[in-house]
Amino acid sequence: MKSKTQDVPFDKLINQLPDNYIIADRELIERAYRVAEEAHRGQKRAAGEPYITHCLAVASILADLRVPPDVVVAGLLHDTVEDTAVTLDDIRLGFGDTVAALVDGVTKLTNLPRVSRGDQHIDEAVTGGNGKEAKDTEHRPTSSKRREELVSETLRKTFLAMGDDVRVVLIKLADRLHNMRTLGAMPETKRKRIAKQTLDIFAPLANRLGIWQIKWELEDLAFRHVNPEKYKEIAEQLSERRPDREAQIESIKSKLTNLLEENNIHAVEISGRPKHIYSIFTKMSKKGKPFDLVRDVRAVRILVPDVPSCYAALGVIHTTWRPIPGEFDDYIAAPKDNFYQSLHTAVIYDDKRPLEVQIRTLEMHQNAEYGIAAHWRYKEGAKPGDKTYEQRIKWLRNMMEWRSDVSDAQEFVESMRTDVFQDRVYVFTPRGDIIDLPAGSTPIDFAYHVHTDIGHRCRGARINGKLVPLYQELKTGNQVEILTAKRGGPSRDWLNPNLGLVKTQRARSKIRVWFTKQEDEQNLTQGRASLEREMERLGIPEINFEKMARELGLKIPDELFIALGNGDLSVGKVIKQYSESDESKDILNVGPATTESTSTDVIDVVGLKGMFSNMARCCNPMPGDQIVGYITRGRGATIHRQDCPNILRLKDKERLLQVGWGKVERTFPIPIQIKAYDRQGLMNDISGLLDNEGINIVDVGVNVNRSLADLRLVVEVRDLEQLSRILSRIENLPNVLEAHRLKPG
Repeated sequence: MKSKTQDVPFDKLINQLPDNYIIADRELIERAYRVAEEAHRGQKRAAGEPYITHCLAVASILADLRVPPDVVVAGLLHDTVEDTAVTLDDIRLGFGDTVAALVDGVTKLTNLPRVSRGDQHIDEAVTGGNGKEAKDTEHRPTSSKRREELVSETLRKTFLAMGDDVRVVLIKLADRLHNMRTLGAMPETKRKRIAKQTLDIFAPLANRLGIWQIKWELEDLAFRHVNPEKYKEIAEQLSERRPDREAQIESIKSKLTNLLEENNIHAVEISGRPKHIYSIFTKMSKKGKPFDLVRDVRAVRILVPDVPSCYAALGVIHTTWRPIPGEFDDYIAAPKDNFYQSLHTAVIYDDKRPLEVQIRTLEMHQNAEYGIAAHWRYKEGAKPGDKTYEQRIKWLRNMMEWRSDVSDAQEFVESMRTDVFQDRVYVFTPRGDIIDLPAGSTPIDFAYHVHTDIGHRCRGARINGKLVPLYQELKTGNQVEILTAKRGGPSRDWLNPNLGLVKTQRARSKIRVWFTKQEDEQNLTQGRASLEREMERLGIPEINFEKMARELGLKIPDELFIALGNGDLSVGKVIKQYSESDESKDILNVGPATTESTSTDVIDVVGLKGMFSNMARCCNPMPGDQIVGYITRGRGATIHRQDCPNILRLKDKERLLQVGWGKVERTFPIPIQIKAYDRQGLMNDISGLLDNEGINIVDVGVNVNRSLADLRLVVEVRDLEQLSRILSRIENLPNVLEAHRLKPG
């Protein structure tokens, strides 16, 4: 005999089921409830309630989406295989292959080691904070890195399963939504970690699937824990003004209804649009506006029978009230990438304050609220064929196409975060096709999105007919044309993050695959050559490659060169590691060092105290260079580069000191040489680039001979890493042949 407290929630679920569920469907769901209730008996959530309440809540959310009965059944059973004695074979035998496949798809960490009671903080991070007791008793401390790996692997499984069957991710989203609704029972650190993951991954996932009903709630629930102070502030402001706002909305609805009727437009429904706290916060942040000036705090939504009525209603509204410039968006003619359709406008209403209006059909509204789940809602009305659903499924599979080859879970999740979930730009091919890319994408990202081979052979780009550098960020509305070579492959510089040539993980992965296919011997030769070329350009006399390989987690120098050659490692990272390394490199042998040292603003002088030091102007040493001190009578120690001609010619070696770089709090004037084909605006481009990097130009010399320009600049840089970055960026400017640091003497 089940207790009344357990039976009541199930009765509510039964009453909530869609009308098109037949008796057999309802009996199947009741049987699944009995199996789940028996399997989870004795398990408690963090707040103390029976664990079965979570399963019922997930099933209830799915029923509200009006998904097929098998999905509701899988929602009831989604944690049984992971957390109870029930097996997949049991589910397959009792409920069929479809339910078993869905439960298997949503089961977390199926093939990973079980998480013990001692690792319960990890279990909660992975499951989304279910709060049930872990059943193992062995205590196995686990590092934060291991936790991140487990979380990433779980998310990777979810995304890949989504490509096979979208119903899996609907269950996952319902699971996460209920966990967020009950997150208050968790400790604060866990609440914030789970809430941030929800904002980063699950809310954007719901958005990309078009399920705004879940997206908005996930965002508000997560924001409440990530930034409780700002959440409370906005919530209180909304609450204080609710009576006045509701009265205003009723008045606006009444006027709109009469206005549309007068123009023979019969609205299906006019409503005040719900106010979502996180949406208000993001608009306040992006536009730098206070609460009072966020336009959509007061907004209405108009549902009309068909598309012509949408535009007719828009015309009536724009002729009655003055539209606000820049606030009109036509997502019917040009839907968003998640298939969202609606007309958005903002007008100055009778009270001289802004009013936002959304106009859409009932079908568009169903799509906006339920996204991919609207497919099953339409089936209730026997709607023939759902092209939108097929387009969404195709989009999901295309999204997963290349990512299925990424084996590293954290790289996979990062690619989803950067390539799928961040803001988008919409650009055009020369033929007028729309290409959807993450915000910040470059022409190279565009080329790889169009076709892998076009990406490999990309050598230049035109935006709106004008030649642009390959690091140019694309903006919505740009028409992009890629200039290609007949043959060849990508440049290793494209993988250098300092240059900003490639922003999407999709393009990076394809570039890495291209280099991986090259022979190791070729990669070794090219990798070594690229590093030695950079050392020559920066004036670095030598690097201990064996030590550098170990510091970068590699065994031998050959692995270092191969990693550089195939693009797994950038030259910039090696230079950065070299700049930050301690001073145990080979320097001039000036006798045994002592433990006594004195720091100045720039260097540590080993073996002496209170000695004044200054930088030699003959070679201008900078952090990262191998240096040596020279005692100058009456002026302390002068610091030279080890390869300075004055030091190499020196006969009095006893006056040399062993010195090393200490804390750097200044910049260093470094002479550089730039060779280029002369063109109008060349110097302006170079100075603009340096200005963007915050680098001061101390001196400039220009010599032009037969259209070849020889520029010699003295620039103030912080270290070798910054010098490497600006030289690489200068070399990527049009017409520039090379840029390097001038050697001493």
